[in-house]
Amino acid sequence: MTDTQNIITRFDARDKEAQSVSNKHGEAIYFSDRSPSKITANEDSLAIIPVDDETTVLVVADGLGGMNAGEEASKLLIETLIDSLKNKDISIREAILSGIDTANKEIVSSKSGSGTTVSIAEIRGNMLRTYHAGDSLILLSASHAKVKYQSLSHSPISYAVACGAIDTERAMCHPERNLISNFVGCNDMQINIGPLTELSTFDTLIISSDAVSDNLYEDEICSFISTDSLLEGVNELINDCKKNMSEPLPDRRCHPDDLTLISFRLK
Repeated sequence: MTDTQNIITRFDARDKEAQSVSNKHGEAIYFSDRSPSKITANEDSLAIIPVDDETTVLVVADGLGGMNAGEEASKLLIETLIDSLKNKDISIREAILSGIDTANKEIVSSKSGSGTTVSIAEIRGNMLRTYHAGDSLILLSASHAKVKYQSLSHSPISYAVACGAIDTERAMCHPERNLISNFVGCNDMQINIGPLTELSTFDTLIISSDAVSDNLYEDEICSFISTDSLLEGVNELINDCKKNMSEPLPDRRCHPDDLTLISFRLK
């Protein structure tokens, strides 16, 4: 059953640097801050949810900018997932799917026009399974700083890259890069479930809002999170993202946005 006393949540956060928390089987680094280009709320939310002695669930929800009350949608999603994971009569997988579905129905029925993406990592022992809707990043880096697994964003540009219609360079600069075709809060919302993946020693996971993937390439992300000190590597990643947001590079589209992430590595 979920250990409610040790759940970590961040709503409308203004973190200055990343923080670290450890449990019996790994270390998690987390961070959330609003876009440097705005003074309104940070629409992202996150949660680190210890379910039992073997299982931790990590969640990042990115409230949709340009829509009403994005921060309320992302917070509702996190709180609904936490409540669902308290149900010890169903599996963790069922609880996650039920939590997302319940949040989706509540957001749609509220007719507020709000929405949120979601990326979830279920870590049981040394096994990983992911769930996502939208374009929030899920990336698993192997010890040699190479991509071992990456989720496919629910966006036309990501689909174009996946089928070879455009390359990553053009995708990074594309004016429609941030358009998405699926999110929590739409009538036809769908949840992608990733393959069951074994985590090897020094494999490192990151889930994040799209501020990371909009300002760094995959090889850069892997390089940062594959350092010996995960906390130091994540703080360097954050600093690079913030620099690219405030000082856009001429050869690619750097996009100011709320920045939220969780990175995890087995002990």
